[in-house]
Amino acid sequence: MEELALGGGCLPTGPTPAWRAALARADAARRLGARAVGLWGWHRLRLACGLLHRRLGDAASGGAAELPGAAPAPPALPPAHAAAVLAAARVLACHADWHGAFDATAHALDLDLFAPGDVRPVWERNRLAELPLLAQAARLDPQGGHLARAAALLADWQAANPAFRGPAWACGQEAALRVLHLALALALLEADRDPPAGMRALIALHARRIAATTAYAEAQDNNHPVSEAAGLFACGLLLRDGGLAARGARRLARAVRRLVSEDGAFAQPSAEYHRLLLDTLAVAEWLRRRHGAPEFAAPFAARAAAATTWLARVTDPGTGALPKAGPCDSSRLADLGLRGEDARGSVERAARLFAGAGAGCPGDTGCAWLGLPCPAASLPRAGNWRSAGWAGFAAPGARALLRTGAPLRFRPGQADLLHLDLWDGPLNLLRDGGTGSYSPGAELAAACALLAATAGHNTIGFDGADQMRRVSRFLHAHWPRSQALPDGAAYRDHRGNTHQRRVSATGRLWLIEDAVAGPFRALVLRWRLAPAEWRLTATGAASPLATIALAADAPLTLRLAQGWESPRYGTIQPVPVLEAHARAPITRLASRIELP
Repeated sequence: MEELALGGGCLPTGPTPAWRAALARADAARRLGARAVGLWGWHRLRLACGLLHRRLGDAASGGAAELPGAAPAPPALPPAHAAAVLAAARVLACHADWHGAFDATAHALDLDLFAPGDVRPVWERNRLAELPLLAQAARLDPQGGHLARAAALLADWQAANPAFRGPAWACGQEAALRVLHLALALALLEADRDPPAGMRALIALHARRIAATTAYAEAQDNNHPVSEAAGLFACGLLLRDGGLAARGARRLARAVRRLVSEDGAFAQPSAEYHRLLLDTLAVAEWLRRRHGAPEFAAPFAARAAAATTWLARVTDPGTGALPKAGPCDSSRLADLGLRGEDARGSVERAARLFAGAGAGCPGDTGCAWLGLPCPAASLPRAGNWRSAGWAGFAAPGARALLRTGAPLRFRPGQADLLHLDLWDGPLNLLRDGGTGSYSPGAELAAACALLAATAGHNTIGFDGADQMRRVSRFLHAHWPRSQALPDGAAYRDHRGNTHQRRVSATGRLWLIEDAVAGPFRALVLRWRLAPAEWRLTATGAASPLATIALAADAPLTLRLAQGWESPRYGTIQPVPVLEAHARAPITRLASRIELP
């Protein structure tokens, strides 16, 4: 859903002079770099000249995409999981609202993807994640009519979504995620090596849609080039088109080399998008092995293994919960274990494929469906660690995640530098607020804007301003200069304000030390708290969950305020926020957090 846009979008502040907005866009373009801007400009030029429309054309569907009439026997599975699959399959409808408020007849490249409403839920429905589920159900219950229902669902989708019309075809990444689900469903039914003619025609349309806007995908430097390359690779395998598969494989390996660092961090600073990255790589690797295709070029395997370790570090081992850091839209791919928001299945599958190790879930049912045995080795447990953009800290029963932003090589998704998440076991005590919606209605717009702002994070805000200027829906200008420290990180913003944060823990006591300097007049330190019976104290706040005591070298005005958080995409709920207000001169603040 992330996209690069050098103009337009919604600004979080009031009207801005045109010259200042132009300067901000120019600064954002400079920071993105010539490669991203050049690719984006090339895409826009081809779109304006009609070249992309002509490349897609008006293609016939090629007839109904057939599914096999019988399903193979299932793998050995726990009865509870089998029952859950069948229960989930029974409630699926064969018909859906595929378009929401979006024009189903408009050419996909001409659609306004924001004005009619939030396209994200519409795209989720069009990813056809139900097809692998119905394939699973057909294997568990051959006489249950699940294959007929899958065929009816697919036929309904095809009838409602003629090629390259409407929102289902508006984004190359969405076509890629859909074709990966198609490939997975066919593989579960042992029909992926020689799909029927109608299915092959549908897959070929997806390949054409993905290939049409590769410049746009490459310009994003996020999940788009990864997902779309994996989709092209899958199309090549299913169509037995060696050239197409090789092209997709090259693009995928190139995207992983560029966007996944040696330490496993992903260019898109978000734990949830990191999960989607791993899901995509895992499906592509599983399909590659299944079809006997050549290995992806180095350093694909090493970077995928490092990315697996990264996600394992930030996943709660007891619940599978992820921090809501960065943009979050609850995306996942190939959730064969029906884990939903629990990311442990994604980590386990990737660990077995890329690290030759287990990740604490030896009986993972998603891996059982794919025939992935549990290795004897295990991923190492995380202590203190550091990666590009992040630092992790551990103490008995607790852990913290610091958004260092060092280095800011790729565009930040939110103004969240030096945000700190603190987890006491499975409890996310100090938390990020998530995203809310990429295109909220009027009633949620202010809350969603706050979630992406500096004021929506556990960091310090200077003079009520964001750390960087937001110039469009997914793009910031004036990126701060960030620096990693042995026990934290620091940054300097474009106004000359600096913030240095250090983190340490002794037993159940955590100490966060902040040093500030610059021309600011006032600041606010915020701690976004887990819901509980919090009460304001003389030095901070207390509840059964923790005691927080604040100190500074200047007077502090403390306040328990109501903020907002988005526990999952599309939902907003209140959350308590401890605020410490101070006026300059002030140079140091300290937060002592004592866990029970």
